[in-house]
Amino acid sequence: MSSASIKAGPRVLVTGATGFVGTHLLRSRGACTLRAAVRTAAAADAAAALDAEPAVVGTIDEHTDWAQALRGIEHVVHLAARVHVMDATAADRAQYERTNVSGTERLAGAAARAGVKRFVFLSTVKVNGEATGARAFQASDRPQPLDDYGRSKLEAERRLGEIDAASAMRVAIIRPPLVYGPGVRANFLRLLSWAERAPPLPFSRVDNVRSIVSVWNLCDLIWSLVMREIPARGVFMISDGQDISTPDLIRRLAQFMGRPARLFPAPIALLRAGAALAGKSEEFRRLCGSLAVDISATRTRLGWTPPVSLEEGLRRTAHWYINRRNG
Repeated sequence: MSSASIKAGPRVLVTGATGFVGTHLLRSRGACTLRAAVRTAAAADAAAALDAEPAVVGTIDEHTDWAQALRGIEHVVHLAARVHVMDATAADRAQYERTNVSGTERLAGAAARAGVKRFVFLSTVKVNGEATGARAFQASDRPQPLDDYGRSKLEAERRLGEIDAASAMRVAIIRPPLVYGPGVRANFLRLLSWAERAPPLPFSRVDNVRSIVSVWNLCDLIWSLVMREIPARGVFMISDGQDISTPDLIRRLAQFMGRPARLFPAPIALLRAGAALAGKSEEFRRLCGSLAVDISATRTRLGWTPPVSLEEGLRRTAHWYINRRNG
């Protein structure tokens, strides 16, 4: 991003500011003033510690009052969401609708009425689908979400598009694949644990293609969209710009930890059948299936390139994990 494309000093409201991505986003700020929309007083203290003005808004849904949080704000970065959970219940599905759809629409509508100029929304590649074949996902592909979380994000995108079309506020949507970096949890944290403990793993025959994105690259794209002189609108895919297979990912993480990677061959069909019998088919798909995204349109439209290489992102994350383990 060239210095000519940067507008100095905008006032930016960030939701989800004390979460995994939000914390990194606040720490990577440029020349801007930040306000953090948080749900509780405890989260307000965490936001203040990151040098952001806290605004306690409570639960994010169709009833949230955004008037105070949006006062004087030029741009909004909406990270807060009901995140994907395994084996979602009916209550989880209802919460996806309230937070991810109605809550997003409520915030965006209030932002447009308050004169906010641009709205950056963190969506998910799950809007496109769960797996790729011969071709990586593109923003122009027909959406095919297969779970309630992905469907809720797609519906939020649709409603944001309506608000963009009916107002002067420009909406930019980012669809990331798996995001990793210091503070990561869930599946990637499990991979880090495997790499550090070095147990024998039956993945050496896995020949998949996965796109992932470091939190540093994601935050850089968010700030690029916020700070551009000419607002960008529409959907943007993101990754580290280099894909990787699951066995190579484990090998690289182990290498950066100074550990061996003990991978052995096992028939993929046997792994799939074992996962199905154990009720772990989704875990098998995440580990052994392919999910790749094409970021060429993002590069072209924004003149953006991931500033942190896949190799460097993995190295930083592996070192964070080791330091965390060592206290």
